[in-house]
Amino acid sequence: MSQTIDLVISEGVAHLTLTRPESANAFDLPTATAFGQAVDQIADSSDVRAVVLSGQGKRFCAGGDVASFDAADDPQAYIRELADVLDGAMQRFAALPVATVVAVQGAAAGAGLSVMLGADVIVAARSTKFVTAYASIGLTPDVGLSWLLPRAIGQVRALDLLLTGRVLDGPTALDWGLVTELTDDDPLVRAQEIAATIASGPAQALGQARRLVRNAWSTSRSEAGDDESRTIADRVGTEEAQELIGAFLAPGR
Repeated sequence: MSQTIDLVISEGVAHLTLTRPESANAFDLPTATAFGQAVDQIADSSDVRAVVLSGQGKRFCAGGDVASFDAADDPQAYIRELADVLDGAMQRFAALPVATVVAVQGAAAGAGLSVMLGADVIVAARSTKFVTAYASIGLTPDVGLSWLLPRAIGQVRALDLLLTGRVLDGPTALDWGLVTELTDDDPLVRAQEIAATIASGPAQALGQARRLVRNAWSTSRSEAGDDESRTIADRVGTEEAQELIGAFLAPGR
């Protein structure tokens, strides 16, 4: 891929890694562009059945690269382009047809929270810190955080984090529903275990399940029900479903 993003597809799992540990895996424009290209490569691959997203080094992701903002000839135009490119990449990541798992360690800050919340399953080291961080440099949420955060933890708690600069520890993040599970070991190992389990199962059905849940936020109850009915009817005719139904109905199962 690039010097800032690594993508390896092996045994049905796409391993997507942020590789700027010296900058806490913060996103500048080239990194955001490379991330989007990696997401598109995953979407185009018929070999991918699950995705693991991680960040190298001590911290998962510090969000936007503030140094790159400051160095830009036109900071306003630069930040607008960076936010648009990364947001587009994260929307495509959320729309992937397979389940996604993220491993988080050290810290997730600013847009790093958006990147984290783009995944379906979030495995975090118990020592991880979570902070919105925007107010500390006089900026506002981007990359969908104002949409994602209240859906994960509720509006009141989202506003608390955004307005006070409060730093959440791992146990509180788990209690609030910001992460799926905590581990005292390397979260990447656990994330890879989960992704391998997903990849070995009915990956297509699981991908449709994630789509239904994510799309339901922006649809009515009747639209969600109709989408469910249409999807389950389509699924029953697939080879994947027919094999599993046959095994379920087999004598002496």
